[in-house]
Amino acid sequence: MSQFFQEFGLQVTKPIHDLVNQSILPGTGIDPEHFWSGFAAIVERFAPINAHLLSVRDDLQAKIDHWHIAHREDFEFSEYKAFLQDIGYLVAQGDAFGISPENVDTEITHQAGPQLVVPIMNARFALNAANARWGSLYDALYGNDVIPEEGGAEKTGGYNPVRGQRVIDYGRDFLDGAAPLVEGSHHDAISYRVANGQLEVQLGSNTISYLRNQDQFMGYLGEPGNPCSILLINNSLHLEIQVDYKNNVGASDKAGVKDIVLEAALTTIMDCEDSVAAVDAEDKALAYSNWLGLIKGDLQETITRSGSSFVRKMNADRQYKAADGSQMSLNGRSLMFIRNVGHLMTNPAILCSDGSEIPEGIMDGVITSLISLHDIRRQSGLSNSTAGSIYIVKPKMHGPDEVAFTNDLFDAIEDLLELDRHTIKVGIMDEERRTSVNLKECIRAAQGRVVFINTGFLDRTGDEIHTSMLAGPFALKADLKTLPWIKAYEDQNVDVGLACSLKGKAQIGKGMWATPDNMADMMKIKIGHPKSGANCAWVPSPTAATLHAMHYHQVDVPTLQDELVSRTKANVDDILTIPLLGDQILTSQEVQLELDNNVQGLLGYVVRWVEQGVGCSKVPDINNVGLMEDRATLRISSQHIANWLHHGICSSDQVMETLKRMAVVVDGQNTGDPDYVAMSPDFASSVAFSAACDLVFKGLEQPSGYTEPLLHAYRQKAKA
Repeated sequence: MSQFFQEFGLQVTKPIHDLVNQSILPGTGIDPEHFWSGFAAIVERFAPINAHLLSVRDDLQAKIDHWHIAHREDFEFSEYKAFLQDIGYLVAQGDAFGISPENVDTEITHQAGPQLVVPIMNARFALNAANARWGSLYDALYGNDVIPEEGGAEKTGGYNPVRGQRVIDYGRDFLDGAAPLVEGSHHDAISYRVANGQLEVQLGSNTISYLRNQDQFMGYLGEPGNPCSILLINNSLHLEIQVDYKNNVGASDKAGVKDIVLEAALTTIMDCEDSVAAVDAEDKALAYSNWLGLIKGDLQETITRSGSSFVRKMNADRQYKAADGSQMSLNGRSLMFIRNVGHLMTNPAILCSDGSEIPEGIMDGVITSLISLHDIRRQSGLSNSTAGSIYIVKPKMHGPDEVAFTNDLFDAIEDLLELDRHTIKVGIMDEERRTSVNLKECIRAAQGRVVFINTGFLDRTGDEIHTSMLAGPFALKADLKTLPWIKAYEDQNVDVGLACSLKGKAQIGKGMWATPDNMADMMKIKIGHPKSGANCAWVPSPTAATLHAMHYHQVDVPTLQDELVSRTKANVDDILTIPLLGDQILTSQEVQLELDNNVQGLLGYVVRWVEQGVGCSKVPDINNVGLMEDRATLRISSQHIANWLHHGICSSDQVMETLKRMAVVVDGQNTGDPDYVAMSPDFASSVAFSAACDLVFKGLEQPSGYTEPLLHAYRQKAKA
């Protein structure tokens, strides 16, 4: 039984009460009585509004379901669109406007680059992400499949000089593209030095070359005639050529270059939502304490490898001599956002005055902002926002009214914490259908604090299925991303963002690369994100951030955004076109293969979530290819199967047989995990297997098709 402390009508569990009073409040200038009384007032005011907004979702969904039932045989798109307008699902667009956030950091306003998303409950991952602002290009290339292992370039065993030379050659190609010389190539360099405030590149005994654009030379370390580091800039991103003739790699390089270090993860989202499993007070206290450590700059984690240990902590800023001889400093860490949960879930960490669980999004907003006061009011140490802002990503909002609710909530939190209006900035996840089709008005509802809009194609696909669940059977999962609605959705996010003046003020973001072991394909495909006009895109690891950073050296995003303003705008009618199976007739083999793939991925994720509390993990698919899975991917799989079940594409018996057969496969894939709890052969006693079954067979009744209510209930059961 939890121990509760009474605070102005709130019943606060001991882990949260102790953390706030003993660790968070000291140093903020906010006394406990002021905080708890104000927090209670916020809950009293906003919890009923939160509940009303959720009831509006349910009411709209019921009306849409009834319309599809009534029009199954005579569907007309014009009538469907008019119906959505009549019920307030699709709202009228207002006049043109531009967002107006103030005191926004340059990582958001002026730099384009990768964005990491990591689970806040894993301190090691969080520290790695914060430190991924800078990454070794040589390490990223050597250890991944970007460099093929053919012709003696295998990466197994110790250092392979053949592979090493190919990494060096790749790096020189990159330098030629990002910082070209007036004459010759970086491949031909035999030394780098600084003279008269310029970078000189010795190409041969009688040949000295210079940067084609001398403004790219920013600074150096060491002596001008023998620098150990050369700092360059391209498309507002920094890169560093490191020289050390005594280093193993540098000794084999004719110019002594031991590495090329790239400014990589400009921003990181520390995630309290889809990538974590936080179901009670203990879980939330861990999430909040890690955020506190990151904000204060004192989070540490002891890492043990091969019998030795070291302490990982946050990187200091990087110091250089500027080209003019003055001192300069660059941020050593990624600018951190904190992603709160959405409006749906409640949490037993705090109970309201009526004994009900607190809306988790309200709790997150108040406590994570309180923690961020340590950054806003810091006098020394490692800063997060040098501009004095707090950055919160808000997911899973449905339409302008829910964004307006978040805006009002943040107003109240600012008043409680005695902050200037719009100190708390918001990132709007464009990942629900009612937000996509009303994106302009969603941005308007928080125009004074918007610094980020991001397409979340995974949750967006799950919501697409649930919203139109009764319209008919959906297309194969792999086909969903090839149909017109998804391109229109992705394009409109950029179109609306530019129309609302986000350029130079905010991020327009794109989604995750979901196969972290396949960097070669990422390098071929993910350049499409900056080419789409997005100035940030999600990556799954620091290594991926370093590699993806090269794309932003190849694409000048601000210039491209200027060109995109005049293109033909994406059509909301395309976004509203439901991606159904239509006249396509599937064979029994195709149906079973789809079920096998969906069920295997679903089980592989759910069993770790429920039994181990792992909110995001690399789950081997049916072909043993590791895929990043979180609640958004689970939402797609569970809703897709539920849709096919409802429309008779498959049967309940067939799905259950697939669940049991794939559970054996997933158990086999996890035999090396000593903490793994097998689902087979005693399926009836497996908490995880029961959760997976409910996600499918109760999929139609889940609010908006979300997986959280069932996952939380079964995780709490497993913990008990």
